[in-house]
Amino acid sequence: PFASPAIEKIEVTGHAKVRRAKLYYLRSRTGKAARLRAL
Repeated sequence: PFASPAIEKIEVTGHAKVRRAKLYYLRSRTGKAARLRAL
């Protein structure tokens, strides 16, 4: 859960520009092909 006492903090490691809500198409890709364009 998001508000669990076991979790001290959540840190965002990266943002990327994506045109769609569901990223299912990335599951089949591996390595550099699975990378997203950085914001």
